[in-house]
Amino acid sequence: MTIAPSYLQKGDTVAIVATARFIAAETLLPVLALFKAWGLQVYIHPSLYLQDHQFAGNDAQRAEMLQDLLDNTTIKAIICARGGYGTTRIIDQIDFTTFKKHPKWIAGFSDVTALHARLQHLHIQSLHSIMPVLFDHEKAKNSVRSLQDTLFGKPNTFHIAAHAYNKKGQATAPLIGGNLSIVAHLMGTPDELNTVGKILFLEDLDEYLYHIDRMMVQLKRGGKLATLAGLVIGHFTDMKDNPIAFGKNALEIIAAHVAEFDFPVCYGFPVGHAYDNMTLICGANYTLSVTAEGSQLALA
Repeated sequence: MTIAPSYLQKGDTVAIVATARFIAAETLLPVLALFKAWGLQVYIHPSLYLQDHQFAGNDAQRAEMLQDLLDNTTIKAIICARGGYGTTRIIDQIDFTTFKKHPKWIAGFSDVTALHARLQHLHIQSLHSIMPVLFDHEKAKNSVRSLQDTLFGKPNTFHIAAHAYNKKGQATAPLIGGNLSIVAHLMGTPDELNTVGKILFLEDLDEYLYHIDRMMVQLKRGGKLATLAGLVIGHFTDMKDNPIAFGKNALEIIAAHVAEFDFPVCYGFPVGHAYDNMTLICGANYTLSVTAEGSQLALA
């Protein structure tokens, strides 16, 4: 069983953290206004806008910022500003002792997959969601609303159109996953995902097609696919190929690697590196139903 942090209420305080790439103050101005419109108070850490090359401050500064926010019991949710790269550089410096006693929602995606994975080992739920760097765009409205709904205790049920690669079936199990590159990168570390009996969701961005194949081979050889209860495939955005083509697109690669298994597989789910990035509760029990008419993913 995993612990679900308390849903937000108006008047609660949330904080924005940058565990990877830096964020500019002007980028967050509309985000701060939006959170206030939701009835929330926003805490800005003194280190939030630091920059060390591509990072939001050096490793020690980012770790200190995250630690401060985790330990601050007046903060009811931590929203990761953006992804990029850098969370795995600091994750082992973080002490989750206070956080385990006073859990709060942590939201984000992409590089934040590493943080979601650590929270799975702590048996605490978290939110795979759109991040503030993407909020201020017309196409992101539904994703932002999905995050708001979930934070305030009204998580969505998702109905997805039928897809040619879908594999029919039904499963009820804890939902885990995130960015394929990070999920593969975590193998062999303390944060390696335990996928046995889980519904795994995957997405990725800006990868060569042979990288997708290599990572799926790694998951398969590492025993991460055979024991799944179900698989949900999100956006594989801006994929690249070599001058001599790999011969399959990203979805065809995934379909080939899971063809031998009999768990349900849903393709075309709105999660990942696109403005259509719905909020999922990592660690919560979901029911995945895949039929000829389409797919449904709902909290169990």
